[in-house]
Amino acid sequence: MASIRLEADRDFRPLQIYEQVSHQIRAGILEGKFPPESRLPSERELASLFGVGRPAVREAIGALQNEGLVLTKRNSGTYIAAAARARIADFSRSSDLIPPTSDFSPTAALDVRLFLEPEIARRAAAWAHRDSRAEEYLSDMETIKDICDPAQRTLWNESDRLFHRQLAVMTRNFLLIKMADEVAKTMDQLLWKRLKDDGISEPTRIQLYVSEHRLIYEAIVKGDGDAAAFYVQQHIERVGRDIVPR
Repeated sequence: MASIRLEADRDFRPLQIYEQVSHQIRAGILEGKFPPESRLPSERELASLFGVGRPAVREAIGALQNEGLVLTKRNSGTYIAAAARARIADFSRSSDLIPPTSDFSPTAALDVRLFLEPEIARRAAAWAHRDSRAEEYLSDMETIKDICDPAQRTLWNESDRLFHRQLAVMTRNFLLIKMADEVAKTMDQLLWKRLKDDGISEPTRIQLYVSEHRLIYEAIVKGDGDAAAFYVQQHIERVGRDIVPR
């Protein structure tokens, strides 16, 4: 298989890199290069095969998991689902094999968050006021004990996503709030949730994230914009290492 080339879907939207990788893997499944129940090459091997970075491969595998085409077994690898070919036929009646919908690349979302959220925290700190909604989300996150429990995982994902959005509300800048709304939507997409759930599955990791959120909030309340921006940057960089490692 050759390196990934820029492609577009029927609406002339340029495909994201991870979409191009998942497209190639789907084609490989149909062509028999990746037989049902066989183990996919490692992320590093796939990155070399397609000429892309490992984050794009991780995102592509997450998208294929959401479609039920592959299964990832901890400490074993990723395997082609037994019914993968039939599932592809269900959603790809046309020749391009592109699924009906796709999510934004989590790597791209993290890049935007690193650009935007430290400044949001800095501007929120200029008001130096407490926020009952942000404190509610923090309290909800602190109740999480078993991240493998579906109800607690849902609570965690929602509280985490809305906490970051609430920091924009604390700036009292409606344009920043609108921008944060768009970021929050990406954090509600299936691919983001898949990679986050796979990468952040230990109770100690959740506790660390809660502590980082608390540091961000308290720095804002104290009016320390530099500290708030620093804590946000450190937190988002940690998320990136956990869900889309380089």
